[in-house]
Amino acid sequence: MNTPDRPADPDAPAPARRARFKWAWWLLAYASLGTGIVGIFVPGLPTTVFILISAWAASRGSERLHGWLLGHPRFGPAIRDWQAHGAVSRHGKWMATLTMAVCAGIMLWCVPVAWVKWFSIGSMTVVCVWLWLRPLPPAEA
Repeated sequence: MNTPDRPADPDAPAPARRARFKWAWWLLAYASLGTGIVGIFVPGLPTTVFILISAWAASRGSERLHGWLLGHPRFGPAIRDWQAHGAVSRHGKWMATLTMAVCAGIMLWCVPVAWVKWFSIGSMTVVCVWLWLRPLPPAEA
């Protein structure tokens, strides 16, 4: 039994524990969605990763948002491919690679601190390699 002076049982089923933090999942889902939308317009700010985080958090905190994301004509297919297979489309991989290459070029040109630009470019390289190691969706494979 839960009372204000007695915390929830850690061995309780997941939905009971999840319901306590539904507001936090909801907040993370909407904040991630907002950041992802801003990323559409701001070079260097990723969009896809924030949309995926939004879908993941929404599945725990907002059935309405989760359903909307899965049914969205632009975001839905990528989210469904990721959730079902951990897959990224070839087009998504190329767009991410191109975006990272442009950002790396801008950093080489604009950032005066060597370690900052090389750390950033190195991080993007690691992400790019990881991304290309992800499988293709079954429809593209």
